Parts: sequence; C-alpha cells; structure tokens
Amino acid sequence: MYKLMKLVDTVRIPPTLLGEEVMPTIKNALREKLEGQVDKKLGSLVTVYNIDEVGEGHILVGDGAVYYDVTFEAVMFIPELQEIIEGEVVEAVGFGVFIGMGPMDGLLHVSQITDDFISYDAKNARLVTKTGGKAIAEGDHVRARIVAVSINEREPKESKIGLTMRQTALGKLQWLEEARRKKQPQEVTGERPPE
Repeated sequence: MYKLMKLVDTVRIPPTLLGEEVMPTIKNALREKLEGQVDKKLGSLVTVYNIDEVGEGHILVGDGAVYYDVTFEAVMFIPELQEIIEGEVVEAVGFGVFIGMGPMDGLLHVSQITDDFISYDAKNARLVTKTGGKAIAEGDHVRARIVAVSINEREPKESKIGLTMRQTALGKLQWLEEARRKKQPQEVTGERPPE
C-alpha cells in the first residue's frame, strides 16, 4: 500500500526565492507541486521524503526562475487489489460507508458489509443489521479487502476503491474482538458462559 519510490522531476524556483538555501527551497517546491497528485501506475504521492540529487539550474529566456532536474524519494500510496486494509469510517450513508485509508477513501457498499440485512438509521447516521443488532457509524475502525480500484488522475477525488468485509477475519474491529473472545476456552478467560 505505501511504497518508497525514487522519482525524477523538474522543479521551478521563482526569482523571489533565489536568495534562500537551495535544498530546502527545492524540497518545498517539490512538495507544493507533487503532494496529493495521482498517477494510475504510481498511485498517490503522499510526501517528498528525501532529495538524492539536484542537477544544474537552468534559466529560460523571458522567465527569471531557475529550473532544476531533481532525483528524489517519495512515499507513494498504491491501493492494490486483494489487499487487506484497516481504516476508519469517515462517513455513513444509505448505500454504505466510506473508509479513510490514507490519502484516499474506499466505499464499503451495504451489500459488502455482512450477510445480514442492513438498514440506514438517518437519525444517528449509522447502518444497523436487522437481526444481529450490530451497527457501523462514523469513527468506527474496520478491516476490509480491496476488491475494485479505479484511479482518476485528472480528478483524484473521483477515484473509486471498492471494499468488502464479507470474508473471514474482516469486519468492524469491535465485532472481530467480540467474536475472538467468544471462541476462547473458558479456562483461559475465567469467564462463565452466557446463560
């Protein structure tokens, strides 16, 4: 999901910044230019991590800025099919919940949450199962699998990541912990079985 990559790009340093130290100025310019940018193959650039090499500066005719070719390391976020993620519910709506997972959000459709029928409780902004009485709302932490990825380079907010929790060991973390406790032998927990 997160990868450290070595990249090369050209950065423009405007004339107003030419008196500043070169390396921090170049790093800031790279961050302003690239952080949050999305590429279908590389993913989303989270942050410029380290500058490895700066080429000679070039000035173009009619432009007082200096252009540098820079080799740098960047932290990239790349959602991959079948990858297991953990994230926080950032929004609950009638058709599902949006899960924050780094710089992007994924959609967990109601059909992919559980086998039980789910309804939307608009008053409390949460999804509730019909028979189990389980609920999922903003702020809950979940574990899910990525089942669909459609990255939009031009409009990163339009990128779509589909998720599922309908597999073993996936779900709201609270539900998983409760299920784990129920399976523990009574001697280990010292608890009495429910009556």
